[in-house]
Amino acid sequence: MATGTRSEVDQAREDEERRAAQAQIRQFPDPVLQQRARAIETFDEDLAALAERMIRLMHQAHGAGLAAPQIGLLRRLFVYQAGEDAEPLALVNPEIVEASEETAVDGEGCLSLDVLIRSEVPVPVERPVRVRVRASDVHGAPFEREVEGHEARVIQHELDHLDGTLILDRTTPEARREAMRTLRLARTAR
Repeated sequence: MATGTRSEVDQAREDEERRAAQAQIRQFPDPVLQQRARAIETFDEDLAALAERMIRLMHQAHGAGLAAPQIGLLRRLFVYQAGEDAEPLALVNPEIVEASEETAVDGEGCLSLDVLIRSEVPVPVERPVRVRVRASDVHGAPFEREVEGHEARVIQHELDHLDGTLILDRTTPEARREAMRTLRLARTAR
C-alpha cells in the first residue's frame, strides 16, 4: 500500500533528482570557480554531448543556466534557458559585444552557491538591462543575440563564471558580508 499521494511521490523524486544534480556542481569556495576558462577550439560530438549533459543537469538542479567551470571544466561554454517555454541554448566562446548604459539591480542565485538559494538569501547584482552577445553554437556556427531583462541577466551571470567571477564579487559589501556569514554558518553546521 502506498503511503503518499502521487504528488508527494513526484515531489520526493524531484527533490532527490535535484540533490543528485547539485552534488555534481562545484560549490564555493572551490578554486575552479575563480579561474578563467579557456577558449574552445574543437567543435565535435563530444562538445555537443557535453552541452546536452549540462542542459540536463541544469534542468535537474532547477537552474536558469550552467557554465562549464561549475562542473569542473575550464572551457568557455555555458548553457541557459530564458524561460520555461524557451529552448535551452548552448553558447561557446561567448563575448558581450554591446551593453546598454541602463542598468538594474536584482537578486541573483547561483547553483554554485546552493546554500544561499536554500537559505533564501538573494544576492543583489547590478547589470546592464540589455546586451548583445556573440558566440558559436556547438557545431562552430557563429551567431549573435540581442537580449534584455532576465535573459540578459542570465547570460551575464554565466559569462562571469567563464571569467572566474561570482555574484559575491559583484554585489554590495553589505550583501557580500551577509552571504559570507550564511555560507560560514552552513559550513560549521555540517
